[in-house]
Amino acid sequence: MSDLPKVTDDIQEEAFHDLGFGSVLADESQERLLNRDGSFNIRRRGLVRSPYHALLVMSWPQFIGLLAAVYVVTNVLFGAGYLLAGPDSIHGLTGTGSGSRFVEGFFFSVQTLSTVGYGQLYPVGLAANILMTAEAIVGLLAFALSTGLVFARFSRPTADIVFSHNAVVAAYRGEKAFEFRIVNQRQNEIIELRAKVVFSQREVRNGRAVRRFYDLSLERDRVTFFPASWTIVHPIDKRSPLYGLSPEGCRWADAEFLVLLTGMDDTFSQVVHARTSYKADEVLWNARFDDILQRPSDRGPLSIDVHGVHGVERMESAGEAA
Repeated sequence: MSDLPKVTDDIQEEAFHDLGFGSVLADESQERLLNRDGSFNIRRRGLVRSPYHALLVMSWPQFIGLLAAVYVVTNVLFGAGYLLAGPDSIHGLTGTGSGSRFVEGFFFSVQTLSTVGYGQLYPVGLAANILMTAEAIVGLLAFALSTGLVFARFSRPTADIVFSHNAVVAAYRGEKAFEFRIVNQRQNEIIELRAKVVFSQREVRNGRAVRRFYDLSLERDRVTFFPASWTIVHPIDKRSPLYGLSPEGCRWADAEFLVLLTGMDDTFSQVVHARTSYKADEVLWNARFDDILQRPSDRGPLSIDVHGVHGVERMESAGEAA
């Protein structure tokens, strides 16, 4: 605890806002507060789980796999139902054993559920027709729900902003600056993009180690257009909470840089968000980002290499303290 920064009395209490994490969580958590993918490092128990929300936020491979699994299981159940309805419940079956009749019943269920109906097979008897009617209702509801879910997933705007793997502390106008780089990975445009960066570290206050948060002033905290990359810069001057901080001090204080981006998706005209964080070991000192601007030999348009957003070059320097 003695190695942590000491909080002085002249720092105003409002500088220590916790962004909504709560003082207990912020002070006692031993994990990073915000993961690189934007999720929070806290488990909430007793939640009311919403299947609709889960279906919207899961990945596309998971969603397609779930739909395929539900489709197969449904047809298996109805195929077994046709088998139990009796050997003469479906006209046109050619199989004699229970296994072959189940397979034919399964594919008859596929035809019924998808409303294909080739005409070779059709139900016979009350039990089979009741089962077919129930399956037709299930099929109509299932296709309506799956169509609505697919539309909702496609129409839900999300930001696909790539953050550089590392932040850097680089030379900047005769001083130093904390920097990281972002780029839009999609073809859609984001306008009125705003950035908010909060520096968090553990400090000693009244003899107790606590976590405090400081808003970092940025060279520019918004851009009207975001067609290329954007290097977000916090100048480290005497007013900065990073002034005089070293890499070792960053690690001792369990420093974390919380990043929140907010912008307008130009295609959907809706607000999108992206967030991440950088821990002390993800900040490279005395480094700079590689140039990702590609200049054509003729008079064509400039271009950027999206995959080069992570490129960093280390610089030679005698000291690393900010």
